[in-house]
Amino acid sequence: MESVCVETSGGLKIHARVFSPKYPRSEVVIVLVHPYTILGGFQGLLRGMAEGLAAAGYKAMTFDMRGAGKSTGWASLTGSAEVEDVIEVCRWAAAALKADGIVLVGSSAGAPIAGSALDKVEEARGYVAIGYPFGRLASVLFGRHHGAVLGSGKPKLFVMGSEDGFTSVKQLREKVKGAAGRAEINLIDGAGHFQMEGPAFDADMVGLISAFVSSL
Repeated sequence: MESVCVETSGGLKIHARVFSPKYPRSEVVIVLVHPYTILGGFQGLLRGMAEGLAAAGYKAMTFDMRGAGKSTGWASLTGSAEVEDVIEVCRWAAAALKADGIVLVGSSAGAPIAGSALDKVEEARGYVAIGYPFGRLASVLFGRHHGAVLGSGKPKLFVMGSEDGFTSVKQLREKVKGAAGRAEINLIDGAGHFQMEGPAFDADMVGLISAFVSSL
């Protein structure tokens, strides 16, 4: 694991970590976007997944969005400003890591933020959402992001626990049914929203993400 600092065009310093595989199977870089900063989200929550992806042969990258961890700036309430952080980190990864494409993975509130960046990152080849907050109450904060990811023609995978407290299975299916391009759903039986953010499901997420990347 290597720590790096990405300086954005807006003057922010975004602290990130790169997890490199011992035996690479692909030059795709998987960029992981952490949960809601205002509720304590930071890149450390995704370390287990990043390490698992590296062990599976993929280069992975985590980072603290503005206002999280050691990154400068202030978090926004709706995650709109953080979209630029994702774009800047992906541009850095494409150049510095010589990525042959990028796959965005967003967890919880990181899913809508990553989704809004999907078509703004030329190198992005696909997208995985873990616990995307499509529910009515969550949409008060993140609803402005929905159109970008659902309207993107790039391949998408939505992973959610069947007992997610923010989005029902029915809401997820209704949203994804109208998505452009390839859009798949994978339900984790009996899992709640915050359980999916915990380490107990890291191995499952690594397997799903690896299979998705291999399919691109």
